[in-house]
Amino acid sequence: MSKDKDIGTGTMLLSFLAGAAVGIGAALLFAPKTGEELRGRIKDMADDAVDKIKEYATEAQEKIRTSYEDGKDLVLEKKNIIASAIEAGKEAMEREKEKQKSQEV
Repeated sequence: MSKDKDIGTGTMLLSFLAGAAVGIGAALLFAPKTGEELRGRIKDMADDAVDKIKEYATEAQEKIRTSYEDGKDLVLEKKNIIASAIEAGKEAMEREKEKQKSQEV
């Protein structure tokens, strides 16, 4: 996954959350409430937004950690396959050399 794509997704998510917060704030400001009620609702909504952002951040960290571990395992697996293929190639080359030496004699 490219770094640019990860940044774009994160930026999009944060932009969406910021837009939602602004929209909710505007709706509260234009709703017919007393100042105390309005401040209470804004505080509750801000607390909810902070909780959701923390939850999204935790989920994103877990996904990144999982992707990193999966990638690391895949690289190790491919490394072992390549090492085995190289070793098999060396052995085949040695057998051919021996075969050529025995035919020359």
